[in-house]
Amino acid sequence: MGGLCVFDFDSTLMDGETIDFFASKLGIEDKVSEITAKAMAGELDFFESLITRVGFLRGLEVSVVKEVCKNLPYMLGAKETIETLKKMNYKVIVFSGGFRDATGYAKDVLGYDADFSNILHAKNGVLSGKVGGDMMFDFSKGDMLKRVQALLGVKPEDTICVGDGANDLSMFKYASKRVAFCAKDVLKKEANIVIDNKDLREMLNYV
Repeated sequence: MGGLCVFDFDSTLMDGETIDFFASKLGIEDKVSEITAKAMAGELDFFESLITRVGFLRGLEVSVVKEVCKNLPYMLGAKETIETLKKMNYKVIVFSGGFRDATGYAKDVLGYDADFSNILHAKNGVLSGKVGGDMMFDFSKGDMLKRVQALLGVKPEDTICVGDGANDLSMFKYASKRVAFCAKDVLKKEANIVIDNKDLREMLNYV
C-alpha cells in the first residue's frame, strides 16, 4: 500500500472557490465567478483568467484575505479521507491554482503533507492585484506532479489525482487513478473514477 495522492483545493477539498469568497467582500462576486466557471470548464486560458480575476481584487485588505481563508467551508469527508490515505502510507499533497493563504492554513486543519499554489502580491497591507507562484498555467499541475514523483520515487501506477476543473487535466496523464470529483465535463471525460456526490469519502472505495 502507499503512494502519492494529489488533491486540487478549490471545489475539491474546499466547497467553493476561494477567489469568489474574496470577490464577495468587494461586492464583485458575480463578475469574478463567471470567469472562474469558464476557466474551470476549459473555455478560457487559465493563466489569462487568473491574472484577470486577481486584478479585480486590487485594494482588498490582507487582513480580510486571511480572515476569509480561516473560515472557508471544507468539503464533507475531506479531513477523514486525508487521514485514511495517510494511514495507508500515501503522501498527500495539494496543487491549487488558488492561493497559499488558503492552502497553507488548510494544511494544518486537514493534515496534508505539502501544498503548491499561488501567492497574492500585497503592498502596505492591501492586495496589488498581481499574482505569481507555482500553479499559474494550465500545464502547471502536470509539470509539478512529474517533479514530485521523481523526488519521492513514486510511479504513475501508485499515484492518485483528484480534481474538478480543466486545470486538473494536466496531472491526470501521470496518475493511474484519475478522480473527477463533482467535476466539469472536460475533466470527467479523462477520469476513470467519477464521483458526483459531495462526499470525498466515496473515493476511498476505489483506493
